[in-house]
Amino acid sequence: MEIKKGDIVGRKSYGKDIIFKVHKIIKIKNGKSFAILKGIHYRIEADAYLEDLEKIDKVEAESLTRGIESKIKKRLINGSKELFAKKGTNTRQTSALILHLDGDRRYTQKSIKYYNKLGLKAIVRNIPENRQPQVIGMLIRRYDPDIVVITGHDAMIKTTGNYDDIYNYRNSKYFINSVIEARRNEKPGRGMVIFAGACQSFFEAIMASRSKLCLISCKGINRLYGSSISCRKNCNHK
Repeated sequence: MEIKKGDIVGRKSYGKDIIFKVHKIIKIKNGKSFAILKGIHYRIEADAYLEDLEKIDKVEAESLTRGIESKIKKRLINGSKELFAKKGTNTRQTSALILHLDGDRRYTQKSIKYYNKLGLKAIVRNIPENRQPQVIGMLIRRYDPDIVVITGHDAMIKTTGNYDDIYNYRNSKYFINSVIEARRNEKPGRGMVIFAGACQSFFEAIMASRSKLCLISCKGINRLYGSSISCRKNCNHK
């Protein structure tokens, strides 16, 4: 069965443990083709040869999505309760202003929906990861946020196991540069909190670039969804 851009697929070599959308198909010199994949339910980017991919039935994909959405809804309900200022009242705490840059259009829309459900003040922009360092300074100067979220997709490019090489990561360098630019444009004494990164990001380097917190570590995703994923070793195209 032909695999094309936009298809919903799973990787046979991984037991179809994660559902992806085909973002791009690339032909290489040996006549083979591989696909760049983006996670449907998890912020993971990977690649795989086309022969390793299997299309996911639409009914199955929708069923899995409903299950994930149900778990998120429960988390939202619990999180919403914590926003009340006093137990037994309907007075919400004054929420901080959030500036959220997201490299994925679909996740951008999801984030807007969930911020609204929680009653949080958030400015959300869909900015590709490689452009985030170029625009974040201007956005911080314009909106003066309390919290900055910088995210999208990331992945290990090579299966060398060298986790300390920034060039083995697709987008970590952009997250790092975005944090640096954010700090450079922060008002003195502002105390802005930065969440940065995606699944498979080089979190040690991001934290070293002066983000106060590190977002979407795989452990955090597993706690949210109640699943176990191998987050670093998910790129099998050398």
